[in-house]
Amino acid sequence: MDWKGLGYLVSIVSVFILGAVAWPNSGDPAWIKPALIAGMATSILGMGFRYIAHRQQQAELKETEAEARRN
Repeated sequence: MDWKGLGYLVSIVSVFILGAVAWPNSGDPAWIKPALIAGMATSILGMGFRYIAHRQQQAELKETEAEARRN
């Protein structure tokens, strides 16, 4: 089980839940909806980048371990 990946997935779900709660009403200023969508998107994108970095780090560790065993 990739607990870090699961944690990022849970965080993404929480972004959508919080975004649904914060969704603007008809009387709110027009800039709120694009700002909310941009904030949600950048949060999810950031989690995706961190997960990619995590996967790359894990692959590098496995390669280093395999190289150490060969030597």
